[in-house]
Amino acid sequence: MSLQLTLCLAAMFFLAGIGAPIAFAIILSAIVYLAVAGQDIALAGEQILAGLYDSFILLAVPLFIVAANIMNAGTISERLLNFCVAAVGRFRGGLGHVNVVASLIFSGMSGSAVADAAGIGKIIIEMMTKGGRYPAGYAAAITAASATIGPIIPPSIPMVLYALVSNSSIGYLFLGGIVPGLVMGVVLMTMNYYMSAKRGFALEEPVPLRELPKQTINAFPALLMPAILLYGIYGGVTTPTEAAAVAAFYALILASVFYRAVSLRALYDIFVSSARSSAAVGLVIGGALILNYIVASENIPNMMAGALVGLDVSPIVFFLGVNLLVLLLGCVLDATTIILVIVPLFIPTCRELGIDLVHFGVVIVVNCMIGLITPPYGILLFVINAVTNIPLRDIIAEIWAFLAVLIAALILMIFVPGIVLWLPRLMGYPG
Repeated sequence: MSLQLTLCLAAMFFLAGIGAPIAFAIILSAIVYLAVAGQDIALAGEQILAGLYDSFILLAVPLFIVAANIMNAGTISERLLNFCVAAVGRFRGGLGHVNVVASLIFSGMSGSAVADAAGIGKIIIEMMTKGGRYPAGYAAAITAASATIGPIIPPSIPMVLYALVSNSSIGYLFLGGIVPGLVMGVVLMTMNYYMSAKRGFALEEPVPLRELPKQTINAFPALLMPAILLYGIYGGVTTPTEAAAVAAFYALILASVFYRAVSLRALYDIFVSSARSSAAVGLVIGGALILNYIVASENIPNMMAGALVGLDVSPIVFFLGVNLLVLLLGCVLDATTIILVIVPLFIPTCRELGIDLVHFGVVIVVNCMIGLITPPYGILLFVINAVTNIPLRDIIAEIWAFLAVLIAALILMIFVPGIVLWLPRLMGYPG
C-alpha cells in the first residue's frame, strides 16, 4: 500500500470518526491523496464533473425522489392504506400485514426506503398503536423492516447506483428485484403472523368484502404507477431515466389534479426538500467518483481479482464472504456509500469467477437494505425514531425477529439464483 493511499484512508476514517458527513470525508481524503501524490488537486473537480456528465442515468435519482415526496405529501398514501386494510386487515396480525403490503405497493412508486418509512410508515404506526392494539416498539420495528422492500421492487435508487458502477442493465436489475421483494414481504408477513398469534395481538374488525371494490377504485390511479413504470421500461417506450420523469409527472398530476391534495405552496416545499435530498446523494456520488479514480490508480481491483483467483476461491465462497462483509459494513455505513465505494472493488473478481452481475447486484442491494435496520447505526431505526418519538431501545428490542427472517431470505437468494434471475431470463436476459 502506497504512502498516499495510507494517508487517504487514515484521513477518511478520522473525519468519519469525528462525525463529519461521509461525503465530505471522502472528498477531503481524496484531496489528501492527490496532494501527497503530487497530482493537481483540481483533478478532484475534474473527476466529479466527468463522472456526472458521463452518467446520464443519474438523472433518475432526483426524479424518483421528487415522485416519492409528492406521493407522501398528497392523500395517495392514505388511499393505499385504506385499500390494504380492506384487503388483508382481516387476518391475524392484520395491521402488521397491512404495513408490509403497503410497503410492497409503495415501493413501486418511491424507490427509497427512507421515503417509505417517513411517509406511509408514520401513518401506519399511528394506526397500529391507537388504543394500545400493538406495542409501539413492535409497530415501529415491522415498519422499519417492511420499508427495506422499497428499493428492491422497482423503481430502485440503489439499483440505479449499482448500474452506474457495474455497467449492468437497469431494466434487468429492476426485473431481478421483483421476486426477491415479494419473498421479503412473505417472510415478514409470516413472522408477523407468528408473533401476533404468540403474543395474542387483537384481531381487527374486518372491512366488509363489499367495500373492497370501492377501496380498490379509490386507490386504482395510484396502483397504476408501478404498471406504467414497468411497461415504459420493458415495453421499450422509455429509458429508465425517462421512466423516472414520467413517474414524477404522473405523481404530480395525480396529487394536484386528480386528488386535489397538493397546493402550490406544498409543491414548492416538495421541490426544496427533494433538491436537498438529491444534493446529499450527489455529494456522496461525487466523492465516490474521485475515490474510484484513486482505487483505479492504485490498481486495487485487479490486484484483488488476481489474488482471489490465485487462491482458487469458489464463486459461492466468494459470494458469501462479500455478503458477510457488506452485512457487517451495513451496521456502520449507509447503502449509498457501500454501493459506490465498496462494491466496485469486487466487480472485476465477480467477472473473473463467472458470477452473474445482475444476481450479484440485486443480492447486494438486498443486503444493504438489511443494513438499514441493523443496530447500532441502522438509518431506518433513527428515521422511525425521529418521526414518531418511539424510544430507540424499544424499536431495537423488537427488530431482531424481522432481521433474522430477512437474513434467511438473503441466504436463500444467494444459493438459489433463480429467485433473482427468473424474471430477467423470461424477458430475454442472456445470463
